Parts: sequence; C-alpha cells; structure tokens
Amino acid sequence: MNTAASASLAKSGAKAPRGLKSTLRNRHGMKRFLGLAVQAAGRGVKRMSNSDEVAAPGEFFVREFVQRIVVLAGTHLCNNPRVLKEAEALGRAGYDVTVLGVWLDSHLKQRDCTLASSFSFIPVADLTGGGPRRLIRRSRGKLARLGYRVAGIETRGQLGYAGREQYHEALLRKADLYIAHSEQAMGVAADLLHRGHRVAVDMEDWFSEDFLPEARKHRPIRLIRSLEGELLSQGIYSSCPSRAMSEAIAQEYGCRAPAVVYNAFPWAERCFIDNSHEDRVNSGLPSIHWFSQTLGEGRGLEDLFGALGYLRGEVEIHLRGAPTAGFEYMLSSQVPEAWRRRIFIHPQVPNDKLLSRIAEHDIGFAGETPLIRSRDLTVTNKILHYLLAGLVVVASDTAGQREVAAQAPGGVSLYPSGDPAALAACLDRLLGSADALRRAKVAALDAAERTFCWERQEKALLDSIARALRSPSATEQTQSPVPV
Repeated sequence: MNTAASASLAKSGAKAPRGLKSTLRNRHGMKRFLGLAVQAAGRGVKRMSNSDEVAAPGEFFVREFVQRIVVLAGTHLCNNPRVLKEAEALGRAGYDVTVLGVWLDSHLKQRDCTLASSFSFIPVADLTGGGPRRLIRRSRGKLARLGYRVAGIETRGQLGYAGREQYHEALLRKADLYIAHSEQAMGVAADLLHRGHRVAVDMEDWFSEDFLPEARKHRPIRLIRSLEGELLSQGIYSSCPSRAMSEAIAQEYGCRAPAVVYNAFPWAERCFIDNSHEDRVNSGLPSIHWFSQTLGEGRGLEDLFGALGYLRGEVEIHLRGAPTAGFEYMLSSQVPEAWRRRIFIHPQVPNDKLLSRIAEHDIGFAGETPLIRSRDLTVTNKILHYLLAGLVVVASDTAGQREVAAQAPGGVSLYPSGDPAALAACLDRLLGSADALRRAKVAALDAAERTFCWERQEKALLDSIARALRSPSATEQTQSPVPV
C-alpha cells in the first residue's frame, strides 16, 4: 500500500509557465516540478485519495514526496507489538511505511491480516502451507544450523528463514530508511548499509545476549555481535527499550547510546476494556496474572511456584500462553498439590483483547531472570502492560525492572530473583490488606499515565526518525563535493 498522496492544483488563477503544461500532463514529469507547482498553487493545493484520478480541464496533478520507511521485522506482526506500534506511529506521522515480515503459522497469519492500518505489511515468505518452496526454505535453515553445530561455521542462514527474500524486497522498496528489528533483519540491514542506504537498528532485545548458557552453544554469537557492532556504530540511529540497556550497549560497543523508547502501550486502549470476568473463577479472591507467548522453564515461573508453599494468603493464579513440552511435569513437580486447583491456564488472546483480560486481575507477576543479560537489562512488554491495566506489579529485581520501579513509586514491588520466600512475603503484604492493594493499583495506573504509555513514548521515536532522515546516507556522503 502506497500512502504517498496525490494533490491537484485547483483553478486559482495561477498559470503554469509556457512549456510546462505538457510536462505536467505526464505524471513522471510532475515529480520534477513539485516545488514550483506547490508555490504556484498556494491555497489551491488539495489532497486526492486516488493517484489515478484524471485531471479536470484547467487542473493538473502534483505527487507529493513522502519519505519511505521499511521496517525489517523477524516474523509475524501480531507477535511483535513493538514493530506494530512503531509502524502505526510512523504511518500516522505521514511516512510511507512498509513492514517486511515472514509468515510461519496459519493462525498468526490470520491475526496479521487484521492489523495493518496506517502502513503496509508484506510477508516476504509464506511458510504456512505445503509445497516445495516451504520445504526448501526450512531445509536451508536446518542445514545452516547443522553446519554450525558440527563444524562451527556461522552463516546468515542461521538467523532466519527468509533473509534473501527480505533483502530483495527491501531493495525494491527504494526506501529512505530501513530499520532492523531482529537477527535476520540485522543481516539484511548490514547489506543495505554496504550499498549506501540509510539503516537503523532497534535493539528490542540485546540479541547476542538473549540466551541461556546452554542455548548460546547453538547460536552464531560471533556473527550476531559483529552485525550489532556494525549497525550500532555505522547506522543512522539506534534505539532500545530501557536506559539500563542503552548505557550497557554504549559501553560494550563504544557507540553512541541508543535512544530509549519504552515498550509501552497506548493509554487510549483503556477505553476498550470490557470490564468482564472471563478468567476468574472466584471473584471474592484476589488474582495474580502472568502471560507470555509460551509457558515453560526459564521465564520466572519457578519463583512463583516456589513461593506458593510460603504464602499465607489465598489467591487465584492465572497463566496465559501456549504450554511448551514438559510444562505439565513442571507443574506437577514444582506446585504443591493443595495449590493446583487454584492455578488456571488460558490460551493466548488477540492483541485487542489482551488488556481487558489483564485488567480483570489484581497483581501482575514479572519474574524476569538476571542470569540472561538481555533479560536483566530490558523493560518488557509484560510489566508495562500490567501498569496500563491498573495492576500492582510484583517483579524480580532486574536492572530494567528497578528502572521502572523508580518511576512508579508504590506501584511496583521488587523481590530478589531466585528467592521464593521473599516473593511470598512481598505478595502477602498486598494480599493481607485490601486497602494496601487498592492504593498500589492506583499508583500503578498513575505511573502508566504519567510515563509508561505510548503517547509519552512515541515522541522519542519520531524525533529519532526525523533526525535520521535529515542525516546523509553513505552514498550521499561519498557524492558530496569536497571543499577546496
């Protein structure tokens, strides 16, 4: 979808210079005379909704120049709220925005199709069906990963399924700026940088530091770090989701500190909270909520399950996500039998329903681990979604969550990660007093309105983009005249 608008010069008494009229009838020639036409039109310029409209007698069209931005995503749009919010904000700001992603799951594909509004979403590869193309792409990825495990050979094929396709589609867009949001996208952005294009990187995760030690053995860490260093140092701009991560990245790579854009959500979405209770069973009991794409180990649930044996207060626990292999064993081995009937598992819901489902609970649990550097430094979607829903947050004391707690006094309670007894004590202070729980929920909502909502955060994004587009690309720098 091309959002570049067309305009018509209405009859306003302005005359086109001799020799220009025939050129203006040719739409390719119109672009060359944009500045002259706009000056001549004055108040007579009007936007047209269809660039194929035919000029009436005495009128001519001028196509406005709208700067094009391509957002290089990892996979599905519906699973990446940061990409979605960025694309929507840039589209509303008047840029021509295209998101390039990949389709891997048929259900998520359907959700993706409902999301794009002020921008275009193009799947460069659709792997949801059968056929030889899907088999070839998946086989290509498996061979690349096997090559690393067997021989230690790092290749771009280990970063994603469709890097080549994303690169070729990105070139066709002829954008003024390309923004990478994933490991695969960083490889594409590096190639575009080498061709002289403006590129940027959003470190929505610190990709090279986002793995448990066991998983790092099977990942091309050197390649990922190389791409990070190149884009952070030579890209037009960079951003990340916390001040703690920004400072650590700048120190690690000796680059300028990435702009901080918190993973917040629009305050306006609160208008659509449905106030229904679809999760809770006993509305007379307080309720703890946790959500993620998957339910499994390494996500902080071990702390929550371990705390149950110490808890004095009664509470329901609601977990939302797709259980991974072994989750049932995790429940049976870590959760005391007396608590199992008060733990409820819910499937994922569409993006526009999630805030309502969170808002029906009282406490949001965010047990991030400090053992993974990226998880320690980041501010997740989860904790900011809790604040927007008006839930008091109980969170592990990672660097990123300490950053949020400092800006949300009374709305976030911290406990030492890996200490279930301390977590239980933290929860009991809230569960033991309805008044304390109510005050904490008010403080959480105040922090969301004051700082942690998208309306407060998108300005940092738009300012960074505007500065980046004013900067010359590598090609423009090499073509600039040299002073004598």
